[in-house]
Amino acid sequence: MNRVTKTASRIPVSRPSRRSFVKSFSLAAGSTFPAIVPASVFGATAPSNRVNLAAFGVGGRGTADTDAVNTHPDARFLAVCDCYESRRLAAKQKWDKLYGGDYVKMYSNPWEVLQRKDIDAVVIATPDHWHTPLAIAAARAGKDIYVEKPLSVAMKWSWLLRDEVKKNNRIVQYGTQQRSNKAFRYACELVRNGYIGQVKRVDAWCADISTQYSAASVYRYGSLRSIPVPRDLDFDLWCGPSPVRQYTADRCTPYGAYHIYDYALGFIAGWGAHPLDIAQWGLDADHTGPIFYEGTGSLPRYGLFDTTETWDIHCYYANGVTMRFMDFRTAQPAVTKYLPRWNDHGTTFFGSDGWVSVDRRGVQASRESLKEVVFGGKDKRLYESYHHQRNFVDCVKSREQAISPLEAAIRSDTISHLSDIVVRTRRPIQWDPEREVVVGDEAASKMLDRPMRPKWAV
Repeated sequence: MNRVTKTASRIPVSRPSRRSFVKSFSLAAGSTFPAIVPASVFGATAPSNRVNLAAFGVGGRGTADTDAVNTHPDARFLAVCDCYESRRLAAKQKWDKLYGGDYVKMYSNPWEVLQRKDIDAVVIATPDHWHTPLAIAAARAGKDIYVEKPLSVAMKWSWLLRDEVKKNNRIVQYGTQQRSNKAFRYACELVRNGYIGQVKRVDAWCADISTQYSAASVYRYGSLRSIPVPRDLDFDLWCGPSPVRQYTADRCTPYGAYHIYDYALGFIAGWGAHPLDIAQWGLDADHTGPIFYEGTGSLPRYGLFDTTETWDIHCYYANGVTMRFMDFRTAQPAVTKYLPRWNDHGTTFFGSDGWVSVDRRGVQASRESLKEVVFGGKDKRLYESYHHQRNFVDCVKSREQAISPLEAAIRSDTISHLSDIVVRTRRPIQWDPEREVVVGDEAASKMLDRPMRPKWAV
């Protein structure tokens, strides 16, 4: 093993905001495309070499994803589907201007989009409860899939997606983003190559609902008061496969979509997907996961929002590695005992010869030399991508696996789901990652599935 530590450049540690972090992937290191590409450049790309896409959901996250795709002239959106008419229109006008013509068609029915033979791939950035149903339908229609995190509100939906993707030979990119950032790849390469010795345990933590208390119209947990549905919104489509409830000021907002159990598991999955994905990557566990879960957590006691609020879950792998998965309020007193710089999210790997921690501000380590390693010829190097959406477009063309493939998504998502079940049932869970079943707990096992509303079922 070659451990040279003098000539490598240091990992960047500048701190972006969450919004600027999204933009940083859109204009990642090595990308030569400007944020707004002139229409003349798009005209220079041969149609036979262009990836034609449809966008499902063009709110905040969907806008970030589609803007990132649109930095590349060999990709073009031909269709947009959103529950809000104003968002559909805004996206069409923006993209038609960018492309220099009347290219984009608007849809209010997702199934109509998928019938188009000229669509190669889809970008799914809807609320969480629509991610997997749309991805399943897209796979059946022969479309490649970029799907936002978290993957699903029900593990059985994710397993069905796996079947359809395999059957139809589709490319899937999971939108966790961080594998396309060199700091996260570097940290995982340190772990994989034994620079911290034998891995013993992992800390993984992320933001929780408390970061968004002020966003609700009613303090902390959202309004329960029924009000008329805005004329701009197709509420039936927004609810989709989930139950239709009374409309309130906080329901069809990003915060309602994140923190209402009908549509999501909360930030235990929506934010937890990020540090858990990196934990799995560093542990070389993309095809497996922990076998036992135990811990504590809490749910809101009033209001509209009813997803898991706090959690402290201990996860045990078959090889003896343990992981502590926490909300950031629980994590802070534990993590700041060893981390010189605190952040509200991160993944720390502890080995027999030190530790390395990574978040969106960069890498921290038990000794400075770990941040200056130059990997040698005998070291294992991980999949390299500097732009998540660019990697997806490239893989649509090459038919190679994307950097954040479906199997990795399913396995990291499983950790969120089982952790949530521990909180809700208040008891430990034994898990068989080979058969993907809960062992000896029928009630917990049933929580891995949800019925779909027939009108929008897949």
